[in-house]
Amino acid sequence: MSNVSRLAAILGAAALALPLTLPASAKGPGASKVISMVDTDNDGTIDLKEAQAVAGALFDKLESDKDGTVDAKELKGRVSKKALKAADPDSDGTLDKTEFLALVEARFKAADPDNDGTLDAKELKTPAGKALVSLLK
Repeated sequence: MSNVSRLAAILGAAALALPLTLPASAKGPGASKVISMVDTDNDGTIDLKEAQAVAGALFDKLESDKDGTVDAKELKGRVSKKALKAADPDSDGTLDKTEFLALVEARFKAADPDNDGTLDAKELKTPAGKALVSLLK
């Protein structure tokens, strides 16, 4: 098991233990709009590879001070303080790209209860799906 997979498994367990309350800023684009923004193969669903590609580009955009990490200010409400702490295994108050992508993977898996490896609009409308959308918007 790779370090990213191991971290994603830990974060997934932590994500399931956390209440899936979202900041007010999470009320953004609807599920179908998110799918159209992320679904590069136009199959009507989002897979983990697509979600991580968008998340990686978003991380690069958010990481404004060019120190290789994002903090709560740079995340702009996408992650609660409690979720940031849970996703920060080195407890430095920031997420590097690997940690951020592991959080995306954990939220993706939490939003995929049928474990088919894809998320459709219905799954994105669940609390777990909305938590993922809050990271990708």
